Amino acid sequence: MILSSQTIRHYLEKEELIVTPLEHSHIQPASVDLTLGSHFVTLEEHSTGRLSMRESASYRDIYIGEQESIIIPPHSFMLATTKEWIKLPNYLTAFVEGRSSIGRMGLFVQNAGWVDPGFEGRITLELFNANRSPIELIEGWRICQLVMAEMDQPTTAYSGKYAGQSSTTPSAVYKDVESHLCK
Repeated sequence: MILSSQTIRHYLEKEELIVTPLEHSHIQPASVDLTLGSHFVTLEEHSTGRLSMRESASYRDIYIGEQESIIIPPHSFMLATTKEWIKLPNYLTAFVEGRSSIGRMGLFVQNAGWVDPGFEGRITLELFNANRSPIELIEGWRICQLVMAEMDQPTTAYSGKYAGQSSTTPSAVYKDVESHLCK
């Protein structure tokens, strides 16, 4: 069952759900709007001949100041982070949806779609500019929505490789169990 704004507010007031910093105007009828943080990551294309699930890729960190911006070129991919720190209890799960207004600019916002119960940290966002024009991204602007749902029962809290991430986090697929089986 997807949570309504009333239930979201209830969990926030009881501090069972944490979204910080939180603008109360960002609580929507069935979601919470999250804003763009100040840390971005791009692939070091000149030092990476190919991407492999077996090894770490080379990335470049980009930091911008408050209310500053960064340009994502046409047909380009970039990782970003939310400004908000999220903490879900072990009986709530969530998924991230791009805001319609952002999608209508040609910017696809994803986070692999799912936030596991018990996750704590900032959300890393995968951004793709599908447009033929560059898009300016501004720190602090609403970029996506966090939609939460109740689990049928509490479960084991997420403790995977992205737990507690405090900034944009590149892929760590090379740490998956499959990588150890392929050696």
